[in-house]
Amino acid sequence: MRDDFIDYLQDLFADFGPVTARRMFGGHGLYRDGVFFALVIDESLYLKVDAQTQARFEAAGSAPFVYEKQREPITLSYWSAPAAAMESAQDMRPWAQLAYEAALRKANAPPKRVRASKRPR
Repeated sequence: MRDDFIDYLQDLFADFGPVTARRMFGGHGLYRDGVFFALVIDESLYLKVDAQTQARFEAAGSAPFVYEKQREPITLSYWSAPAAAMESAQDMRPWAQLAYEAALRKANAPPKRVRASKRPR
């Protein structure tokens, strides 16, 4: 991935706050205050969604990030940034805020309980 796209995204998030990028998953993760809220793969931006925000992304024409693992599609809770949001920092700010808030809710959620499997006697 070209560093100039990451530089462009950091400028795009200027109204939202300082954003750092770390290499991961063959792309980059974007962070604000240490919170992972966006994924950059193949020069495409995907923002964190959850049950509270997914409908807004769907209504804006966004789609989830999907990759294949062992020939099975895996859908992540990161959706493409709306095209209009990619035009200016002002347009990106509300979408970035939604993604950041979804990431915070995920980080602050109580851990899922793992159910013990029943073993035959």
